[in-house]
Amino acid sequence: MTIRNLAFAPALASALLLAACSSGSGDHAAAATSSSAGLPQGNIAAGEQLANAKGAATGQSCVDCHGPDGNAPIDPSYPKLGGQFADYLGHALQGYRSGARDHALMSAQAKALTDQQIADLSVYFASREGELVDLSGMDD
Repeated sequence: MTIRNLAFAPALASALLLAACSSGSGDHAAAATSSSAGLPQGNIAAGEQLANAKGAATGQSCVDCHGPDGNAPIDPSYPKLGGQFADYLGHALQGYRSGARDHALMSAQAKALTDQQIADLSVYFASREGELVDLSGMDD
């Protein structure tokens, strides 16, 4: 074996180990996270219920401010959530919950959310048809 092959061996072993650990079934799959935010697997139906539920902190639901599919905010400064990346939404809600992000309504709403609820809301809004666009192909 050459020096080049020896250097490649740890990388190959790591790749094979990751592939084996991420395959479908087994106890490790139940504990797996589904996001870069370290959140559990989200449930779209549970997220839809949460999005429509009035929060105890403000008396508002997600859809009251962001619209039924997250695409009709009541204020132009509120973001459109529909079609946004679930990881982004998860990080944002965790930030509001921890105080790293601050907004009078969102901080209060997110304070009581569990990781599972954040995951559920994130995948729900990510699953909605989005109106978000990127700037590729736009003229300067």
